[in-house]
Amino acid sequence: MPNITLSIPPDLYRRMKKHPEIKWSEVARKAIAEYLAKIEAEELGSEEILSLLGEDFRRELESTPLEKYEEALEKTRDAEWKRLSTTPTS
Repeated sequence: MPNITLSIPPDLYRRMKKHPEIKWSEVARKAIAEYLAKIEAEELGSEEILSLLGEDFRRELESTPLEKYEEALEKTRDAEWKRLSTTPTS
């Protein structure tokens, strides 16, 4: 597996050292993979994404009532607001 070297601010390094139980290379790998997935998804069009997800997904998507998606969106938005509003900032 190839290696990379990261430069991080001293304060961040001190905070990381307080948690030796955490595998920071794994955290970095996951963050990089998530970031790449995000930017690659932005590069794909809707039709390309649907073709990757498969025909079964497309059929289910088309047969589900719009109201169900609206309810899910509202529920997700409320949960995310609750999560963000209870997250300490410092």
